[in-house]
Formats: sequence, structure tokens, C-alpha cells
Amino acid sequence: MKKFRTLFMASLLMGSTAMASAAEPLRIGVSFQEMNNPYFVTMKDALQDAANTIGATLVVSDAHHDVSKQVNDIEDMLQQGVRLVLINPTDSAGVSSIVKTVHDKNIPIVSVDAQASGPIDSFVGSKNYDAGYKACAYLGQTIKSGNVGIVDGIPVVPILERVKGCRAALGKFSDIKIVSVQNGKQERDQALTVAENMLQANPDLKGIFSVNDNGSLGVLSAIESSGQDVKLVSVDGAPEAIKAIAKPGSKFIGTAAQFPRQQIRLALAMALAKLWGATPPATVPVDVQLVDANGAKTFHW
Repeated sequence: MKKFRTLFMASLLMGSTAMASAAEPLRIGVSFQEMNNPYFVTMKDALQDAANTIGATLVVSDAHHDVSKQVNDIEDMLQQGVRLVLINPTDSAGVSSIVKTVHDKNIPIVSVDAQASGPIDSFVGSKNYDAGYKACAYLGQTIKSGNVGIVDGIPVVPILERVKGCRAALGKFSDIKIVSVQNGKQERDQALTVAENMLQANPDLKGIFSVNDNGSLGVLSAIESSGQDVKLVSVDGAPEAIKAIAKPGSKFIGTAAQFPRQQIRLALAMALAKLWGATPPATVPVDVQLVDANGAKTFHW
């Protein structure tokens, strides 16, 4: 499968280069749920590199976790003449109307990292259930017993799947109990406040699972300030989180790392395939990798 994807993408990119030389530059619209997260900045940079390779122009927007803004942003992209749309939805259900609008105009639309409701042509995303499972299985193996908290996030399918996977993994440990689940909204400052409250309310807490690395850095600050011996695991593989995990004696013990560059390149390939008349796979899952202190020494996106 990996070899097939590589060959498929290469053929698409070569074909698009020829097309770009014979016509106006392809205009690509991409809407991210947020851009203050290194994960999505990495995606944007990788997409820009790919666009440069094929002579395409990007129209990029940041929804700031506001579904109404995301809908309006994509409507603006359509007015600007984009010929395909990549969407990283801030609310899976809330974007269904604009997905249908794009689809009805016969413009390819592919969701990336988070599923979008409506007639999308393909979804490219990490195996988020596996990410939550791997992170919390590692947490369980490390602490073996005690109370655990979850710092949750916005209600998109990837976050729901991560929490579901975490719960399943911790359920394998009869001496571990989830005692608190609070929403940190995947933001560093919000997660810091949530974690502080969680730690104060549960002085015997032994572990915390954060649904993303951006929020986990706030959680880590709360743990370090509390002086409590609480182990932290997360999902993403962000550079700052990897650096924290690699630090000797860190309470941040691991993250289920994703591969944002691979995801966005595959999403572009699926959209180009649709543009040129092929039928891309409905779903393109991307593996995740657990990174602990040893792995953090060499891992990078």
C-alpha cells in the first residue's frame, strides 16, 4: 500500500506539472481549523512546497475554531476561483453545508486530519483511535495503578476517537481508574487552567492523557508547578513536546506521533485524482508512532 501511494502521488505530481505549464496556475483552497498550532503550520508549509512543485497557487485560511468563519472563508475561496478544496474542519458536522456547496459545484473537496460531514471525495487522517490507545497503553504500563485524568478537546471525530482509544487501553488495567475528564479545547492556556483544577481536585492523580501536544504543554506546566508525581502522555509529535519528552526526568513520558506532512500531501493527491476524473479512496488512514524518551532523541516531523 505504501509503495502504491508513493507511485500514485508521483504520477499525479508529474501530471499536474504538465497541466500547469499548459494552462493557468491551479488555484488550491485550504481551510485549517487553527494556525497557532505547529502541527497545522507544518501541514501548511508542506502543502506550499507541494504547490510550488506543481506550479499551483494556495489560498489559505484560519478558522480560529469558528465554524461560521470557516464556512465564510471557503465561500470566499470559491469566489476566488479555487479548483479544489482541502478542509481541516473545526466542527465535523457544522461544515456539512459548505461541503455540499463545494460538491455541487463539481469542485473536489477532501478533508484532512479531521472528518467532515457531507459529500467529501476523500478523507485523509491519522489512525486516531490507535493514537489514543497507544498513548494510554504506555501510560498504563508505566503507572500500573492509580487515578487518571483526561484533558479533552473540541468535538471533532479525531479527538473523540483518541479519547475512545485511551479509554479502551486504560480499561485493560484493573487498578487504573479515570476520575476526571475536562475540556482543554486543545489550547495551551486553556489546558493549563483545566489541568491545574484537575490536579487540585485530585491530589492522588497518577497520570493525565492530553488529546494533543499543544494542550499537553499547558498540562505539563501545571504538573511541574504542582510538584505532584503525575505522568503525562499525549498525541501529535510536535517539536516542543518531543523536546520535553527527551528531557531527563520529564513527567511527559510519551506521545503518539502523527505525520502531518504525509497527510497533507496525500490529501492533495486525492483531490488532484478527483479533479482529473479518477475516484480516490473514501478513506486514507495514516499510521501513528509512539515516541518515548528514547525515541524523542531522533524523532521529527
